[in-house]
Amino acid sequence: MLPFQTILNDVISLLYPNLCLACREHTPARGEIICLRCQHKLPKTNFHLERENPFTERFWGRIPIESGAALYHFVRGGRVQELLHRLKYLGKADVGLRLGQWYGEMLRESPYFREVDLIVPVPLHPRKERLRGYNQSALFAKGLSETLRKPWLKNGLARTSFTESQTQKSRAERLENVMEVFAVGNAAQLAGKHVLVVDDVMTTGATLEACGLKILELPGTKLSFATIAIAGD
Repeated sequence: MLPFQTILNDVISLLYPNLCLACREHTPARGEIICLRCQHKLPKTNFHLERENPFTERFWGRIPIESGAALYHFVRGGRVQELLHRLKYLGKADVGLRLGQWYGEMLRESPYFREVDLIVPVPLHPRKERLRGYNQSALFAKGLSETLRKPWLKNGLARTSFTESQTQKSRAERLENVMEVFAVGNAAQLAGKHVLVVDDVMTTGATLEACGLKILELPGTKLSFATIAIAGD
């Protein structure tokens, strides 16, 4: 006779199948969040293999960075958007951590990210973080840290004011909206370091630029960026 817990787990699996968080059709391998098909089909950028790429081009003439890359292309209505929606709004914190772990493995093989000293996430305002329960960029940073084998600092940057949504704003409006809302949270640990600032999605780059400019005010710092996805400009 099967143990009661085994029977209960089988019933739960039938009622609430552990479906892939990207396609909601197939079942991932045990311990994974994305099915094998999606792992191969999601639109990877491979920007980490090139020093100059469509990600870094968005910062030309704006801010000096050593390297920059995104794991995926963001396509409206696509599976990457589905993943990010679940990460940001449906409490699926493990999405940020697992994607960070995957991308860390890739960045570890790239010659352009080897000199990074420290990973710092774009911060949420404390009020928004309390409502969400976590900072999705911090989870991505933690995952990167585990496989890239670089330390991360959750409070390296701080958000000093609550800003409205950036979704419908132009590049200039986005930059104006965020330019004065970030501050260095721990100058002693950032000074003299090559800092990798990470976020969930890069569109115009205004948020990353605002964060990066604060870091570059510190003596001896260098700057790189990485995100889960890059959207159309």
